[in-house]
Amino acid sequence: MEIIESKEIKQKGYKEKLDNGLTVIIIPKENTNSKYVIWATKFGSIDDHFVVPDTEEEVVVPDGVAHFLEHKMFEQRSGVDALYTLMGYGALANAYTTNDHTAYLYQITDDINDSENKSSFYKCFDEFMDYVQNPYYTDENVAKEQGIIGQEIQMGNDDPGWTVYLNLMDCLYKNNTVKLDTAGTKETISRITKETLYNCYNTFYHPSNMVLVVVGDFEPNKMLEEIKKRLLNKKSQNDIKRIYPEEPKEINKDRAEAYMEISIPIFYIGFKDKIDNEDKLKRDLEVQIALNLILGNSSDLYQRLYKENLLLNEPDFDYEYNDSFAHAIIGGESKDPNRVLELFKEEIKIIKDKILDDKKVEEDIERIKKKIYGKYALEFDDPTDVGRLVVQNAIKGQNSFEYFKKIMEISKENIYNVFNELLRDDNLAISIVYPKDKGEQ
Repeated sequence: MEIIESKEIKQKGYKEKLDNGLTVIIIPKENTNSKYVIWATKFGSIDDHFVVPDTEEEVVVPDGVAHFLEHKMFEQRSGVDALYTLMGYGALANAYTTNDHTAYLYQITDDINDSENKSSFYKCFDEFMDYVQNPYYTDENVAKEQGIIGQEIQMGNDDPGWTVYLNLMDCLYKNNTVKLDTAGTKETISRITKETLYNCYNTFYHPSNMVLVVVGDFEPNKMLEEIKKRLLNKKSQNDIKRIYPEEPKEINKDRAEAYMEISIPIFYIGFKDKIDNEDKLKRDLEVQIALNLILGNSSDLYQRLYKENLLLNEPDFDYEYNDSFAHAIIGGESKDPNRVLELFKEEIKIIKDKILDDKKVEEDIERIKKKIYGKYALEFDDPTDVGRLVVQNAIKGQNSFEYFKKIMEISKENIYNVFNELLRDDNLAISIVYPKDKGEQ
């Protein structure tokens, strides 16, 4: 197996691409009782238009299929829900769908052998490998799920946090489907059939399009053999051609406002980035450093906003990217989001003007690098955190073990480029949700 490692934090994993195309990553953790498994497919909400590899058939599916399919994977021909089976064996099990992948996972800490000397972990592993590889869709269970997910969509529509995020995506993107609700709409899911689900499953749930990560006290080669024993016999397939709508470089609009049942306004500030960055993992780290420099909890601006009660707590930072989109987002709560935006934009200009020459800014950059380095080091110590981090990056074609080397390589010139290229007014949009009683009724 190929060794992937970070010498900086003395952590390593073992990677193998099997004959059927499945990428397997095993991360040994000797000093933990926790075992974590996550199996992801590169199939998310943006993948609604594609070409089937073997037939070359071009297919368009309704919005929300990836999320719908995730829901239906737990239902088995026997009528037993696989999620409850895993929980019955003592596992914490779940699944999730994002804009670019779907993942199934479980964690177990009390690995107890039964009367037949079979461990809880391997009983879970048998069930896990079985249900992910054996879908069961019928007209009846699809119709039932349409009602359940319809209720979930309505709950999302009533969620201020989800609304402010989707409104920001609509500001940043004109055509890209990242702006759409992961779950779709009640109208789009009404057009999903069992044939739709089987078509998407057979295309996207092929091992060639999937990554399996296992973390825990395992001997890598033995664990690999356990995986191989449970895999169905499938040949490797060609890459799936995804068709994304053409997206202009410019943002769609610079502002969105909504009014909902909340007590304090919430906001997201977003910057639309170019998608052709050569090193996207490094770009992610550069953006995190830049945003912390402007508005992290030790920044001058944050201290000012906090003292003036313009920010209630440290804002959230994120950098989301894929082959078809990239953006930075800053989110928080404030009694006056517009004033926060005004001061935020002023601070960008102040820092940009002195970033290459000011000793304090250079020291701040180095301090923030150490902070982010420490954050990722802690994640690598936790089986759940490192498993999810590794699979999310692997889906994007990135190696999480390179974080630490890349952080140390980042210079003030790299951060200046982020200010110069990304943190610009023409890339910026803001989404705000206000309390209903202070705005439109």
